[in-house]
Amino acid sequence: MSALPGIGLAQWRSQGLSFTFQGHAMRYWVAGDEHAEPLLLIHGFPTASWDWHYLWASLATRYRVIACDMLGFGDSAKPRGHAYSLLEQADLQQALLSHLGVSAPVHVLAHDYGDSVAQELLARHHEQRITLGSCVFLNGGLFPETHRPVLVQKMLLSPVGALIGRLFSRKKLAESFAKVFGPQTQPSEGELDDFWSLIAKNNGPAVMHRLIRYMPERRVQRERWVSAMQQGGVALRVIDGAADPISGAHMVARYRELIANADTVLLASIGHYPQTEAPEQVLQHYLAFRQALVAAL
Repeated sequence: MSALPGIGLAQWRSQGLSFTFQGHAMRYWVAGDEHAEPLLLIHGFPTASWDWHYLWASLATRYRVIACDMLGFGDSAKPRGHAYSLLEQADLQQALLSHLGVSAPVHVLAHDYGDSVAQELLARHHEQRITLGSCVFLNGGLFPETHRPVLVQKMLLSPVGALIGRLFSRKKLAESFAKVFGPQTQPSEGELDDFWSLIAKNNGPAVMHRLIRYMPERRVQRERWVSAMQQGGVALRVIDGAADPISGAHMVARYRELIANADTVLLASIGHYPQTEAPEQVLQHYLAFRQALVAAL
């Protein structure tokens, strides 16, 4: 169990706010002093912003924390037949920041699918379309060549993907998560119920085969996104659960090959969801990163 108290899903949902993005009803959360530095938290696939609940209160004492359930995820709209895209999800993040009147440089903390959205925001920073203060990536497919998807992800991409999505269940989720969480940090039955509740909301399994198109989209955008990370000018850190079979230590090794002066932290025995498996460690390494930024000014 985490020493950080966390926020129960029912309480989390009760704190959610709504805005409209391209005609779709979106849910978002914000906490902390509105004059503090903005910190945008971007969740992964197939879960939602509740992934950050252990870190939320501690981060909100220091920053203005902002998160939304992206289109197709959690408590936000999940339009059927929609052509979901990581670029559109980056548009969504910018629309949310605009909705909140955020003009200060934005710091980003991202995970999994959210890492790709953060990479796009980093590319846009270099194009002067947004101003980032820093970016920290948790486990995610920063490089298509190191991403090792689980079986259900491969099946969702296949010609029978729509059927696989409709058959996706809490049992299938538990089987997938058992493989990607660390051996000593497996999710509890209650956590699995809550993760499943967020996926199942608004018939989420019916759009999973459309959301999964992010995997080929990553390959299309690889050069743009890797060059954005290589360009410098924005402080980056990777905090990574080393035991993750999808994007663990092998992904960090590739990051160190490609990114000069790579700032990386490996969490031993932790899997794909460090923010729920080892939130105290993630918080410690995140705050140390931010303190070093301040000290370098």
